[in-house]
Amino acid sequence: MKVGDTLPERVFYLDRAMLKAYADASGDQNPIHQNEEFARSVGLPNVIAHGMLTMALVGTFITEWAGGSSKVKALSARFIKPVIVPADEKVDLTVTATVTEVDGNCVKLDCVATSAGIKVLGMAKAVVVKEGQFSGMVANL
Repeated sequence: MKVGDTLPERVFYLDRAMLKAYADASGDQNPIHQNEEFARSVGLPNVIAHGMLTMALVGTFITEWAGGSSKVKALSARFIKPVIVPADEKVDLTVTATVTEVDGNCVKLDCVATSAGIKVLGMAKAVVVKEGQFSGMVANL
């Protein structure tokens, strides 16, 4: 593993049922995540996914690649664009990452998350511990 290596892309699909399930599990019942009329009334283009759901899916991507949550030492990002989820549609959240530094036991990653080709997270970074084999393959670009 070396600087510049990329993790294989992973695509998650979100729909309104997932947003409802996440709202119920998290307690975040903000109507911008469930009610199209309300979302539009506050200037959004449509219902949007919870930012923390987006972040959780990126976390899932990193955790699965690293081989478990105990190997993920840091994950951070800024929400820069919403993931728009129209009724009766599934939308993508496409995630990948690039190795930016290998320092002893730590691998630092720059992550990219897009939906409908639009970058939705900024400054997304992760740090994982290198112990044994990673569960994912790394593709050299």
